[in-house]
Amino acid sequence: MGLPQAKLDATEARLASMTRPQGGAWAIAARDAALARVRAMGLPHARDEYWKFTKPDTLVAADAPQAALFEDDDAIAFEATDRLSIVFVDGVFDADASDDLSLEGVSIERLQEAAQKDIHWARDVYGVLETNGQTPVARPLAALNSAMATDGVLIHVTGKATKPINLIYHHKSEASDAMLHHVIKLDDGAELTVLENGPAAARFNKVMEVEIADTATFHHVRTQGRDHERRAVTHLFARLGRESTFKSFTMTANGILTRNECVIELTGDDAVAHVAGACVGDGDFHHDDTVFITHDAVNCESRQVFKKVLRNGAVGVFQGKILVKAGAQKTDGYQISQSLLLDGDSEFLAKPELEIYADDVACSHGSTSGAIDEEGLFYLRARGVPKPIATDLLTLAFLAEAVEEIEDEDLRADMVEKLGSWLERRRG
Repeated sequence: MGLPQAKLDATEARLASMTRPQGGAWAIAARDAALARVRAMGLPHARDEYWKFTKPDTLVAADAPQAALFEDDDAIAFEATDRLSIVFVDGVFDADASDDLSLEGVSIERLQEAAQKDIHWARDVYGVLETNGQTPVARPLAALNSAMATDGVLIHVTGKATKPINLIYHHKSEASDAMLHHVIKLDDGAELTVLENGPAAARFNKVMEVEIADTATFHHVRTQGRDHERRAVTHLFARLGRESTFKSFTMTANGILTRNECVIELTGDDAVAHVAGACVGDGDFHHDDTVFITHDAVNCESRQVFKKVLRNGAVGVFQGKILVKAGAQKTDGYQISQSLLLDGDSEFLAKPELEIYADDVACSHGSTSGAIDEEGLFYLRARGVPKPIATDLLTLAFLAEAVEEIEDEDLRADMVEKLGSWLERRRG
């Protein structure tokens, strides 16, 4: 069956507005295959099952909506952390603002340069994890990125990185329309922490593919905010080997439209995957977390922990699924999505799912939505705490379970401080 005409027209209009990148043999093959996937699937439409809560029109339009520039203080996050900084401005690598791309146990290359080669290690990862993530749910904006992205970083980790790599995204043009594609490969026993922050562009489409070999460890901490009028769709694809570890946390504050997709495959026994998020939104704020975790090995653990604080008509979305394949015995899968609605105008839309084909598993999921704890508020006010401050303290306590998923204590404290600052700015 062919695509509906409206979807076909929208897809071809978007492709016609873009310049098809050139490159070496491996990059051309990957991009051609991705382009074929885009045309076969068509770009997302509001009638698509996994887009019924989030309108994709501004993400698929030929021209990006403009976004006013805000003070870019989010781009200085993690400044107290000793890290290697890689800077992009409106989706373009900024060599002058970046550190030297050398780190013990790690090789780092730009996609733009590596794509000109005929043979490269990234051939086995670029677009491969994204392709796997298209089944059973189509993710056409990720395929569009694989077909058209020209910049990003390719990171190969052979040992334990001596410090985190910080990807910093600056937004300098009101009309910027950026695509970045990052590929990260961790060899057996390797370890890496990646930090991400900054608004990136007026419209931002990002893909990160992470291949984690046996006994390797990958940590990911990301902040998204202050640049409110931005629109972003991000995709994180990960494949885990035996006894490997993947942990990702995202903090989002502001943004008129943000959709974060995370697709994880546990393919090696005894692997662990945790993905968490804390978001705070006010007014014309729409935030969508869509997660799909596949258990395809024995004795693996996964956790999904998402908390959203919404006020003044803000909208939060959570779509999370745990798929346990036949033979994936002793699976431990946990999923929780909760919202705190600070007024009667905000909305939380949730679609938690479990699909299990093994019999020796422990899987659970839950989703709740509610107002501030009145008993807790009364307790604090009775002890002299002003109502705005008491509300902020209870809000931070609500978000704590998600923030606790950050393993590094200093990074965890940094996220709590940023959340507290956001709440303080909106008191009253």
